[in-house]
Amino acid sequence: MTKKQLNESVEYLKKKGFDTPEIGIVLGTGLGQLVEEIENSIEAHYNHIPYFPLATVEFHSGKLIYGTIGDKTVVVMQGRFHLYEGYDFLDITYPIRVMHQLGIKKLFVSNAAGAINLDYKKGDIMLIEDHINLQGGSPLAFKNVAEFGDRFVDMSEPYDLNMRNKIEAIAKKEGITLQKGVYASVVGPQLETKAEYRMLKILGADAVGMSTVPEVIVANHLRLPIMAVSVLTDECDPDNLLPVNIAEIIEIAGKTEPKMIKLFKELMKEI
Repeated sequence: MTKKQLNESVEYLKKKGFDTPEIGIVLGTGLGQLVEEIENSIEAHYNHIPYFPLATVEFHSGKLIYGTIGDKTVVVMQGRFHLYEGYDFLDITYPIRVMHQLGIKKLFVSNAAGAINLDYKKGDIMLIEDHINLQGGSPLAFKNVAEFGDRFVDMSEPYDLNMRNKIEAIAKKEGITLQKGVYASVVGPQLETKAEYRMLKILGADAVGMSTVPEVIVANHLRLPIMAVSVLTDECDPDNLLPVNIAEIIEIAGKTEPKMIKLFKELMKEI
C-alpha cells in the first residue's frame, strides 16, 4: 500500500461525487438493509475503484454507497473483506483508510456473531466494549506503516466511550435490548469446535466472529472514533451444540437488523 494508491482511490470516488462524508459505516454479513435508508445515493462498485479488493462472499454485494441519512452524509461499505477469503490485513482495512481520506469523522461497524455468553440470545444486539484479536496478525505490521501514522498504537479504549454511552441511552429510550461485551475475532471460515467455544469463554469473550478487529485497529491508527455492534445470530453452547445453519444465521440477522438501523439512525442525530 502506498499513499499514491490511496490518493488514486480517493480521487476516483470524489469524481463520482463522494463529497466529504461525515460518517463511515461497515455492514456485516446479512446486514444490508441500511442502504435502503440512504437518500440521493451514489454507488461505486469495488471492482471499479482503483486498488480496491473484490468482495467474494455471496451475501456481500461489494460496493461503496454515498448519500444522506437524515441530515448526515454517509459512505457505506456494503460488503466487507475477510481473512478467510484469502485477503491480507492491508486488503481488509484498505477501505477504512479510503473512507478516512474522503473525510469521515466517525466510523460505525456491524457484524454477525455467535453468542459465547449464554445469557445473550440469538436476535440480541451486543455493543462491543472491547475485543480479543485471535486472527494471528495486525493490519499495522508492514514496513512503511510510519508513513500513515504511529507504528505503536494505544488500544486501551478502542471503542469510543462517548458514542457507547449515547447508543446505550438511545436503546433504553427506544426499548431495544442492547447487551454489552467483548468480541473475539477468529480467522474462520470454519465454525468453532466445542473445545474452542469453551476456550473463548475462559478467555473472556462474550461473542465470536470473523471480522471487525482489523478495521478497529486501523481506525485507532487513524484516530477515528469507532462504534461497533454485533448482531447475535446463534448461541454457542458447547454442551448443546447443533450443526450450524448458515441460512438461519442470515435470516436472524435480517430480522434483527431493523433494531440496529434504528440505533444507528438515532445515534447519527446526536453526534
